[in-house]
Amino acid sequence: MSYTMRDMQEKTGLSAPTLRYYEKEGILPFVERNEHHHRLYNDQNIEWVKFILALRATGMPLVEITQYVESYKKGESTISERRKMMLQHKKKVEADMSQTYLHLERINYKLALYDTLEAGLNNKQIKI
Repeated sequence: MSYTMRDMQEKTGLSAPTLRYYEKEGILPFVERNEHHHRLYNDQNIEWVKFILALRATGMPLVEITQYVESYKKGESTISERRKMMLQHKKKVEADMSQTYLHLERINYKLALYDTLEAGLNNKQIKI
């Protein structure tokens, strides 16, 4: 099945300029064109965009995503290289998540203090 640029925007939430940029930079590979040179996207392109968005949302720089895509294009001989890239990124994401969890604990502690203070000011009993 083929999708137009508008379809891609709706399916991915990305703007046309972003999709064009990703393609130009080699981040979104394998985009075909019709006889009028209009982009034709397919399900594989949608999966690539979802993967790119996951990597971006977890902090991977575009330059590293580009390196990954270039490695992917080289084929099966780069599987261990790509796996290593994903493993390194996974470790970074896990460390970030751990740090975020610690920050969340501090925020929750502060909220609990405020709940206690407000309850005291309002002469309410604190329910546990």
